[in-house]
Amino acid sequence: MLSKSTKIYVAGHHGLVGSAIWNNLKQRGYDNLVGRSHKELDLLDPVAVRAFFDAEQPEAVVLAAAHVGGIMANLQYRADFIYQNLQIQQNVIGESFRHGVKKLLFLGSTCIYPREATQPMREDVLLTSPLEYTNEPYAIAKIAGLKMCESFNLQYGTNYIAVMPTNLYGPNDNFHLENSHVLPAMIRKIYLAKCLNEGNWEAVRKDIDLRPVEGVNGSNTEAEILEKLARFGIAPDAVTLWGTGKPLREFLWSEEMADASVHVLLNVDFKDTYKEGEREIRNCHINVGTGKELSIRELAEKIVKEIGFKGELRWDASKPDGTLRKLTDVTKLHELGWHHKIEIDEGIHRLYEWYLKGICINHQTI
Repeated sequence: MLSKSTKIYVAGHHGLVGSAIWNNLKQRGYDNLVGRSHKELDLLDPVAVRAFFDAEQPEAVVLAAAHVGGIMANLQYRADFIYQNLQIQQNVIGESFRHGVKKLLFLGSTCIYPREATQPMREDVLLTSPLEYTNEPYAIAKIAGLKMCESFNLQYGTNYIAVMPTNLYGPNDNFHLENSHVLPAMIRKIYLAKCLNEGNWEAVRKDIDLRPVEGVNGSNTEAEILEKLARFGIAPDAVTLWGTGKPLREFLWSEEMADASVHVLLNVDFKDTYKEGEREIRNCHINVGTGKELSIRELAEKIVKEIGFKGELRWDASKPDGTLRKLTDVTKLHELGWHHKIEIDEGIHRLYEWYLKGICINHQTI
């Protein structure tokens, strides 16, 4: 157990999960936290990372920093996803080892599992068959990260734990139309379509002033805005989404992921992640999710209902669906003492409220 005075470095503390972990630690009375923005510390730069560890000497590390995105980004920027994530992991885990960090928590993703993995996916299906093509580079980087933690533990007796969260959503999410994940992207698309449907141009302009779309913001003409939004499937009468809507997905509220992560950081050691007496120790990572799933179509319909959009939902089957099913088996997590509480309907409501509040606050401060 880490004491309340332990110096903990949270890498990626401005991100979706990192910010939630930071807040969760604070709420539990852990005030000796260290964080650096990307501008302050480039985790791709090994010299800068070493200098940071030399100066700060953290006793525990949470590696929540990563280069992430949805299907479109994963397809287009394959080199970025494998190179940047490997580099971040190499630098942070390597310096943690050199500086004698007592506890490290590495955050991965359930996309590490094979495309055709038996469902729900237990930790031991890792590396049993080929990965999903669209996010293979990212998945390989995350597999390397968890294996690095596992290998340091086995060779050097370190205490590095890897957790693999399912699809996350929540406060501080990324609502970029090109590289955000499916749930926040849907909320923004359906919200903008609703505003167009109602002729509420003031709301549309507020939204794209806060998050410009490929250089188009609230000062552009209505025709320019309509043309740009149409490129992302957003129109007054309909929203067009990628794929068929048939894939099933599991979603976890990011603040609950943070609570699970901090629970593991404080209460779980490497020896707790495998059965004693095993000849080959592997797959010591821990799935973090709800163990529940719904289709992308059902998700979209829930968001339409929450937002009150009166138009049509359309599906572009020429675009990839990605993996058809990715349900985690969370038995290991439950056995280690943590269980989720927030279900998907409540989560969608919370995130939409957070999104609207952000637009109002930011518009007032412009």
